[in-house]
Amino acid sequence: MGKYDDKIKALSNLQFRVTQENGTEPPYQNQYDQEFRKGIYVDIVSGKVLFTSNEKFESGCGWPSFTNPVTDNEIIRKKDFSHGMIRTEVRSRDANSHLGHVFNDGPNGSLRYCINSASLKFIPYEELDEMGYGEYKKLFSEQ
Repeated sequence: MGKYDDKIKALSNLQFRVTQENGTEPPYQNQYDQEFRKGIYVDIVSGKVLFTSNEKFESGCGWPSFTNPVTDNEIIRKKDFSHGMIRTEVRSRDANSHLGHVFNDGPNGSLRYCINSASLKFIPYEELDEMGYGEYKKLFSEQ
């Protein structure tokens, strides 16, 4: 029995297809493409913090895009040769969830982490304490 079996069983069909079967959700028709409130994005399976709104940007690709993860310790990058392309897949380290892909075409020469909304859960800044992520408030300026 795996560490996250109960979490995996609770996933929607789309979340399961994306995170467990390396699927991709439709562009522009996903939960977080146009989400720009202040907060964090966690792995839908493990709950580990992956990205913040500080690094999120409008890439025009139809999926949430980020310039950097909160820490490289929670991300695994793997070569992906599927669909006749050579890409770098991004997975969550702890739960091994498929998240999306990373490309070299982010703003100002940065990376673009193109991530499926179905692999994420967004936690607004105002809810960080009550959801157990209060320690991450320090990542945001108090403007």
